[in-house]
Amino acid sequence: MKTALFSIPLSVVLTLTVITSGHATEVMRWERLPLAVPLLVGQERVVFVERNVRVGLPVSLGDRLRVQSAAGTVYLRANEPIEPTRLQLQDATTGELILLDIVAEPAKSGQTQLEAIRIVEEPLPIRQTDAASAATDSPLPTPNQTPLPVVLTRYAAQNLYAPLRTVEALPGVRRINLPPDLSLDLLLPSLPVHAKPLAAWRLEDYWVTAIRLTNQTHQVVDLDPRLLQGDFVTATFQHHNLGSQGTSLDTTVVYLTTRGHDLAQSLLPTISPVDAALNLPRSTDMAAVTEARDEK
Repeated sequence: MKTALFSIPLSVVLTLTVITSGHATEVMRWERLPLAVPLLVGQERVVFVERNVRVGLPVSLGDRLRVQSAAGTVYLRANEPIEPTRLQLQDATTGELILLDIVAEPAKSGQTQLEAIRIVEEPLPIRQTDAASAATDSPLPTPNQTPLPVVLTRYAAQNLYAPLRTVEALPGVRRINLPPDLSLDLLLPSLPVHAKPLAAWRLEDYWVTAIRLTNQTHQVVDLDPRLLQGDFVTATFQHHNLGSQGTSLDTTVVYLTTRGHDLAQSLLPTISPVDAALNLPRSTDMAAVTEARDEK
């Protein structure tokens, strides 16, 4: 493994020592560059992230590293020496990643317990002279004008297709559970495709639902958003067509955004088949009609 742990410049990772309730805490500033976290074999080190995270680690570590995560705190304990290895802390809400480069070595004689780590993202205080210089040299930031449906669609596509480490953070987005009985039979009724819901996310008043489309024929099927049946804000196909059934090109994904409600409320209602025989007059009714006509 070619991961370098301690070659990070001091200007990249700010480390401070904070005394809280008699315990020293090392503060590291996350700037989208890996943070070096040394460990001592047999000793647990605590990392305060202040957010609900999932921990991703290589399978090669096996039982050499015990990892526990609870309430925004990650607990790392090396059971034996570990070569430089990268861990991923993913925000369970936004998908944002924080990268940790760990290495575990045996404790030396007289070496004290390593202090806990607190990861912060707040910008460093700016001196008055620096603030004045920044005000004159840097233009004012312009607000992001990207429409929310576009932002949501891009986020959904990254979650399905992009590597985990490249998923851009999207504050405020949250995963939405799909109804187990959601029927998509009328989504593309004119095309020979099978539609299956994959996942859904919500941001403010918008929902995006990713739906897998699979070709059911041996012919190439062109995908046209005008053929979609329902009330959607936007519709985006991952590919423009589907290849022949049984090939690697027979499947794609369509991203549908809705506003004010989820996908289930944007689909056309399912109409039960009508049995025409139920509306035919009964034989007894026909006999009554015939008698009345004969009396006349």
